[in-house]
Amino acid sequence: MTTTPTPGPNVVVPAADEGAPRTERKLTRLEKRAIATKGRLSSPWASGIAIVIAILWTIPSLGLLITSFRPESDIRRTGWWTVLTGNADLTMDNYNEALYGNSNDLATFFVNSFVITLPAVLIPITLALLAAYAFAWIKFPGRNFLFVAVFSLQVVPLQIALVPLLSDYVNWNVNGSYWTVWLSHSIFALPLAIFLLHNFMKDIPPSLVEAARVDGAGHVKIFFRVLFPLLVPAIASFGIFQFLWVWNDLLVGLTFADPKYQPLTVAIAEMAGSRGGDWYLLSAGAFISMIVPLVVFLALQRYFVRGMLAGAVKG
Repeated sequence: MTTTPTPGPNVVVPAADEGAPRTERKLTRLEKRAIATKGRLSSPWASGIAIVIAILWTIPSLGLLITSFRPESDIRRTGWWTVLTGNADLTMDNYNEALYGNSNDLATFFVNSFVITLPAVLIPITLALLAAYAFAWIKFPGRNFLFVAVFSLQVVPLQIALVPLLSDYVNWNVNGSYWTVWLSHSIFALPLAIFLLHNFMKDIPPSLVEAARVDGAGHVKIFFRVLFPLLVPAIASFGIFQFLWVWNDLLVGLTFADPKYQPLTVAIAEMAGSRGGDWYLLSAGAFISMIVPLVVFLALQRYFVRGMLAGAVKG
């Protein structure tokens, strides 16, 4: 049985086109590097290091999860690892008290987080899609300057805009409502959303747009019929980032929303109280808060990976 040797870095290989005369080409730099490093990343050492890192990364989360099911008295006396010996009790009392307790009532704030997060994701995506299309496919004076100006807004710290925005909301008589949180999150997300979606649109072959124009399609039909189906991975990728950002946000919800409209993160931050009386409920509250982002990420994971890899290879 014979085997075909792997070509070395300087080997000239024949072209693979069927039906064409056999020609020879030189290996590119990337191909040489791939051949030279072949097998290194899949070595037992690399796999072992990855497993060790994963275990070290998971241990604190595992301890927090176990602590969320332990009674307060056990938390005070022993560490979470005593559960592994079978000498500890587990209970759902921490979750029941965190969700429906008189002093906490995280269930109400859980609904507030949904009401805040969904519009705060849809609004910037909608506006960014329109702006990205204009920057990518519509020629107008000052287009490049405006795009650079929008991109540069990413370097502006969020904290700088808090006081001016709060002053404007008071003047507009919308302070303390959901609108202040929706608008704030949308404003802070638009520069990055426009930049990412613009780059994905520019990677689409211009021949598709030109063919649609030849067939008589206008901007609306080109956007919805040609570009939008190709942008689903990019939209899902930014949607995941924005959802996680808004869901886990504390500063914007604490600054702009009234107590009855504040998100779950604010309630968890105040769960310990001024004297730390409910500190043992923090682990349960943390896992209540992370359930939804975890489900969203797992459900949209395939779109997230496609969106991260889209545009890496042109052609």
